[in-house]
Amino acid sequence: MKLYNSMTRKKEEFVPITEGEVLMYSCGPTVYNFFHLGNARPFIIFDTLRRYFEFKGYDVKFVQNFTDIDDKMIKNANEQGITVAELAEKFISEYFVDAKGLGIKEATVHPRATENIEQIISFIETLIEKGYAYESDGDVYFRTLKFKDYGKLSHQPLEDLQLGARIEVGEKKEDPMDFALWKAKKPGEPAWKCPWGEGRPGWHIECSVMANRYLGKTIDIHSGGKDLIFPHHENEIAQSETANGQPFAHYWLHNGFINVNNEKMSKSLGNFFTIRDIAKKYDYEVIRYFMLSAHYRSPINFSDELMEQAKASLERLYTCIEQLDFLISKAEGNDETPEEKAIFEKIYAYREKFINAMDDDINTADAISVLFEIVREINTEVVGGKTYSKAFLKACKSFLKELGGVLGLLQKEKEEEISPEIKSLIEARTAARKEKNWAEADRIRDELLKMGVELKDTPQGVQVRLVNGD
Repeated sequence: MKLYNSMTRKKEEFVPITEGEVLMYSCGPTVYNFFHLGNARPFIIFDTLRRYFEFKGYDVKFVQNFTDIDDKMIKNANEQGITVAELAEKFISEYFVDAKGLGIKEATVHPRATENIEQIISFIETLIEKGYAYESDGDVYFRTLKFKDYGKLSHQPLEDLQLGARIEVGEKKEDPMDFALWKAKKPGEPAWKCPWGEGRPGWHIECSVMANRYLGKTIDIHSGGKDLIFPHHENEIAQSETANGQPFAHYWLHNGFINVNNEKMSKSLGNFFTIRDIAKKYDYEVIRYFMLSAHYRSPINFSDELMEQAKASLERLYTCIEQLDFLISKAEGNDETPEEKAIFEKIYAYREKFINAMDDDINTADAISVLFEIVREINTEVVGGKTYSKAFLKACKSFLKELGGVLGLLQKEKEEEISPEIKSLIEARTAARKEKNWAEADRIRDELLKMGVELKDTPQGVQVRLVNGD
């Protein structure tokens, strides 16, 4: 398996620190609001990577944090007249609602910054003792230029980084490049006691501390959006490698940006959407499918047209499962025949192609293409009118759902409630067909279609599909 490492800018063979185990840290949300479209992409992508590792038999320890104290948290809490802790509780709960909808598994640990204050203070003390951090009027800063490898992840010359550095009002830094590890208390802000007076942690330090606490000094994979490469991940590396004296992460993975209607997503352009907004129009699974339909490192464009395409594509995959369900309900024999075993071997051979796609830097777009090849094979070989055993049909369905599950797709089981009125019309159409009253049978079929019910006549009987519902 090869992964593109942002540190080396090339695909590298994945070799874990410990055989059979993957230590993975992925940056989570700042919980001041519902998470947005841009947040959702890394959540979905790296959940998929985790699922794939588990599919391959790895024991995955996956940590994704919640930033529950920062400037945005304080601002929003004040505007709403609630505490920062109350705001955090609200939107952590809302995160899990959207994450569950998107098929994102809960992390092994979801640590919060405010639950790790003692560890953060201890970590900062280590940096001060080593001469890489200093206190200034209750703030604590990291001496960036003292860390000789600074800029190695972003691949930017130090001179270029220095051009963009500045000292904000109220900051007393030794150098504009230095970044905050701890911020002194301001009026109306939550604060914790520490050796430098009351205050709160800076943003960058929390991830270093939580990765260190829950996964160890060196981890296999650190991931997040491309926007986090600088300064967040660059600063994490400087802090962690200074404190621990060893590499922080062996592989750095970053997903590409999202545009909306070919423009950069921003509140000023009015094209800024939360996942909760989008889920009002599209099923969560359609959003997930859309995110996986392009390679994770490529930019992706969000539009209604592309979402409709994703919706139609996902429905085609589910249609195959529905057809298999129908055939299973009508099948009688349970022993596979030699012919069925030969067909299934042909279908199962696509597993290797799927694995090859995912082994090539999580190429979910190609993996989805393999799902459609499997569906085409099933439609050609299985759904063509012949009668097959339940065991064979269930094996086909199970295989499609297994590979779909690696991507977090195709796990829903449709429970379609058919009203007495619709059942009556179906029975009336069946009676009309027996009487060879084709005109009446067609009239009823068209009436049902207007009601969102599609009938398909098969050698096994009439297959009923609700076409305008989930």
